[in-house]
Amino acid sequence: MQINPELKTQDLKDKIERLWTLSGQKIKSMASHLEGVSGSPVVTVNGTYEPRSWTDWTQGFQYGSELLQFDATKDAHFLNLGIDHIKAHMPPHISHFGVHDHGFNNLSTYGNWLRLLNEGKVEQNAGAKEFCALALKLSASVQAQRWTSLPEGGFIYSFNGPHSLFVDTMRTIRILVVGHMLGHYSSGENDSKINLLKRAYQHALASAKYSIYYGEGRDTYDVWGRTAHEAIFNTNDGNFRSPSTQQGYSGFSTWTRGLSWAMLGFAEQLEFLQSQEHLPELDELGGKAYIEEVFLKAARATCDFYLENSAIDGIPYWDTGAPGLFHLLDWRNKKSDPFNDYEPIDSSAAAIGAQGLLRLGNYLKVRNKADADTYWSAGLTIADSLFDEPYLSTNENHQGLILHAIYHRPNGWDHIPKGSTIPNGEACMWGDYHTRELALYLGEVIKGDSYYTFFKGITL
Repeated sequence: MQINPELKTQDLKDKIERLWTLSGQKIKSMASHLEGVSGSPVVTVNGTYEPRSWTDWTQGFQYGSELLQFDATKDAHFLNLGIDHIKAHMPPHISHFGVHDHGFNNLSTYGNWLRLLNEGKVEQNAGAKEFCALALKLSASVQAQRWTSLPEGGFIYSFNGPHSLFVDTMRTIRILVVGHMLGHYSSGENDSKINLLKRAYQHALASAKYSIYYGEGRDTYDVWGRTAHEAIFNTNDGNFRSPSTQQGYSGFSTWTRGLSWAMLGFAEQLEFLQSQEHLPELDELGGKAYIEEVFLKAARATCDFYLENSAIDGIPYWDTGAPGLFHLLDWRNKKSDPFNDYEPIDSSAAAIGAQGLLRLGNYLKVRNKADADTYWSAGLTIADSLFDEPYLSTNENHQGLILHAIYHRPNGWDHIPKGSTIPNGEACMWGDYHTRELALYLGEVIKGDSYYTFFKGITL
C-alpha cells in the first residue's frame, strides 16, 4: 500500500458530505423495498438488497445505519425510522443463542440509540435509556454463554460449534465490555457469576494467541500479521488442532475481512483499556498492562500485514492466497482493479480495516509513539479511496453505498454480472454500515466533537 502522508482529515470533508447525501437516498430506497420482507438484508443483487439465509447477523447493520445517518445529518426521518425498526424487529436478536454476532446486531442498534440519548442528540427519555441498557445487558449475557473452556482460559465459539474460534468475534466481544460497563454479569450453573469483561478478554487473549501469527515459527507459513479465519480445537482436552476457514481460501492464507475484524477489534479494545485507570477484574489474566501489551502486538501485526498485502490505494483483494492473484502480476504495487478477470476485491474489508488503522494510530498518538502518524495516514488513504469512484456508489438506483464487496467467495454466493468472470459491482450490509461508521468517526474528528468509540455514552 502506498500511504499518502500529506493527506489530512479535513481533506476528506467534501467527500464525507457527498457520501451522507448518497447514503440517505439509499437507506430510504432499501427501507421501502424491504418493508414487510422476512429476513435480514445481506448483499445486493443487481443493485437491490435481498435477504439471504445462513446466520441472521446483518439486521442490526441496516437499522444501525439509520441511526448513524441521523447522527451525521440530524434528519429526524432516519431517527424515527431506526427506532421504529429496532422496536419492531430487534428483540429476537437479543435472545439469539445461535450466533456469535451480538456485538454486531445489538451494539449497532441499542448501543447507538443509548449513545444518542446520553449525548443529548435526541430528546431525553428515561424509559428508552432503560430499554436500551436492558437489551445490551441481556445480549452480553447471551453472548457470554457460548463458551468453550481451555486450560488457560477459553473463547466464545462460533456458529460452527464449540470447537470453532472465529477471528470475526474479536469485534463482537465489545458487547461483553458494554454489559460490564452497565454493571451486569452473566450467571451459570449453581448461580456462578461470570464477569463479562474477564470473559471478553479471555476470548481476546485466545484470539491473539491462535488466530494471529507473528513470524515466530509456529508453522511453515508463519509471517508477521497473517490471520487465520478459524482456529479448531479438540474440545475433549482443549488442545489447538489447526487453522481453518469458512469464507477464505485456506487456513494457511489470509481472508482479508477476517484480518480487518482483528485490526479493528484489537485497536478499539486498546482504546478502551487506555480510557480506564485500573481494571482489577483483569488481574487474574495477567493485569491491564500485560493485556494491553498482547493486544498492541496483535494490532500492530495485523495492521502491518494489511499494509503489506493490499493494492497501492489501500483496497485489498478478498484473500491474500487466492490462486488467481498469480495472474494479476505484482498486484500489491498496482491500483486495485475490481473489474479484473481473476479475483474479486473486498471493499468491506477496507471499510473495517481503515477504522482499525485510524484507531491504532490514535492510541499510539496518545502514547507519543513515532509510528502513530503512519497508521493514521494509512487509514485516511483508504478512506480517500473508498469515498470515491469506483467504490462509492453514485447510482441512485443502486441501494448499496460501497461497491465491490464479497460475502462468501468459496460458496459462490456473490452476484457475477453479465460479461464478468468474477463478482463485482455489488454491496453488502456490513460494508455499508462500517463505511458510515468510518465517515461518522472522521466527521467528528474534523468538527472537533468528542471522539467516537463503541463505549461512548454507555451509561444509565
